Amino acid sequence: MSNRQRPGERPVPGAQRMQLRYGFNEIDGWAAFSMGEHRHLIQRRLKLMGTEVIRLFVFDKPVPDPFGQWRWFAAVVQAVLDAGAKPMITFAKFAPPFDRPANISKFVTRCTEVVWSCLEQWGGEEVKDWYWCVWNEPNNAPIGGGLMFEEYRRIYEEVADPIIDMLAPHLGGAKPKIGGPSIDGTQQAFWMDWIARLVADVDNRKIGFVNWHMYADWRPAAPSKSLDFHLNGCPDSPNGEAFKALAMAQAPQYEARARGVAQLVHGRDIMNVCGEVNTVASHEFSHTLGLNQNAFGAAYYASALIHLIRGGAELEMRWTATSKHWQGIDDTYGLMTIKGEPTTACLAKQLFAQHVRRGDWVAFPRRCPEDPHLDAVVAWSDAGRRSAVFVNTSAAPRTVRALDWDAGLADCTRLLRLDAGTGNRVVQEPFSETVAINGYGIAVVSSVPSEIE
Repeated sequence: MSNRQRPGERPVPGAQRMQLRYGFNEIDGWAAFSMGEHRHLIQRRLKLMGTEVIRLFVFDKPVPDPFGQWRWFAAVVQAVLDAGAKPMITFAKFAPPFDRPANISKFVTRCTEVVWSCLEQWGGEEVKDWYWCVWNEPNNAPIGGGLMFEEYRRIYEEVADPIIDMLAPHLGGAKPKIGGPSIDGTQQAFWMDWIARLVADVDNRKIGFVNWHMYADWRPAAPSKSLDFHLNGCPDSPNGEAFKALAMAQAPQYEARARGVAQLVHGRDIMNVCGEVNTVASHEFSHTLGLNQNAFGAAYYASALIHLIRGGAELEMRWTATSKHWQGIDDTYGLMTIKGEPTTACLAKQLFAQHVRRGDWVAFPRRCPEDPHLDAVVAWSDAGRRSAVFVNTSAAPRTVRALDWDAGLADCTRLLRLDAGTGNRVVQEPFSETVAINGYGIAVVSSVPSEIE
C-alpha cells in the first residue's frame, strides 16, 4: 500500500481521527498564572502545549472568591482566555448536611450568580463555549464530602437546570457543556457506578460531559513511616524500582477506563473527560521523589496520553499546570514553576501535543509485542505533516528502527529526543531510520519543525 494519501483519505487500516483535547487544572498556582511577573511565559507555554481547556475552582481550594474577590477571580478567567483556552469552572462545594434544602438552595444561588456575572463580563457569545462542572470527587470524603449518589444527583440537577436556562439563549440549540461528577477513580472502588448512574438517571439534555480522575498511586513513593503519612489501613507502596514499575504499569488503565466510559456514553453526545492525570497524588517531593516531573514522569504522561487517545477520551486535564510555591519551594504537581520554567514532563507534553494534534489521523503500530515497554503513536494531517512519538516506559535503553513501525516516516528528517540522558532539555538530531531512547523518555520523528524552547 502506498504511503502517499489524498486529503481526507483514511490511509491505514484501523486509523482514526484524533479527538483528544489537551487541558490542565490551574489551581494552586493561579496567582503566578494570571498576575505574576512571568505569566506571559506560562501562558505561552500553555499555548505550545495545545491547551484547549483549563479547569478552575470556585468555593473550594485556595482560589479567589468570585463574590468577595471578583477582580482577582476575573483575572484568572481572563488568563485562561489569554492562553487561548476555555475555562471549566468547577462548583465545589458546600458544607453538610448535603440533603438540607436550604443548603442546596444557597449553593444553587451562588453557582447561578457566578454564571450570570460571567455572562455580564464576557458576553454570551464567549461564555456559551465554556464548561461548567458540578462538584469535585463526591466519592472521596476528605476532598468532596463523601456524598451518596442520590445526594449528588439532586445537587447536580438543581444546579444544572437554572444554568442551562441562562445559557440557552446563546447556544443556538446546542447542548450546554455542563457535567460531572469529577469522580475519584484512584483509590475508590465502584467509581464507574457514578458515571453509569448519572447518564442513566439524568436527562441526557442536562449532561454535556462526564469527568473522571486517575493517578498511578496516592501512596508515597517512600516508606510511609518515614514521612509520618497514614495509609488508613492500606499497605505501604513497594518503594524504589518496584514502585516505578508499578506506577508505570498503571498507564494502560487510562485506555481501559476511557474505553469503558466511552461505552457508557456512546451515542449520547456526552464528552468523555479524564479531568485529573498525574503520577503520584502529592504536593511534596518527599512523597513523589520527582516522579511527577522528571524523565519518569515525562514517559508516564506520554504513555497515558497514548492510552487515552486509543481509549476514546475527548479531553485530558493534567493536575496541574503551574506549581504552588510553598515552604520556599515549588510543589511537585505542576509542569511549570511559578517563573514559567518547564519541567522535563512539561517538555514531553509540549513535544507530544505539537506532533499529535486534534483532527490528525492516528494509528498505533505495535511491531515489538514481546517488549511491553515501548508505546508509539503515528500521526499525520491531510496536508501531509507526519510524525511519530515513541515512548520508553522503562529505565533500560531501547533502540527502535522507526521504518519498521511506519514506512511513511521515510520522508522525515528530524528526530527530537527527551530522556534520562538529555537532562531537562530536548535534543535535536538528524533522523537516520533508528531511534535510540536512553531510559525513561520520549522521542519524536517528524517531517516538520516545531518550537521546543
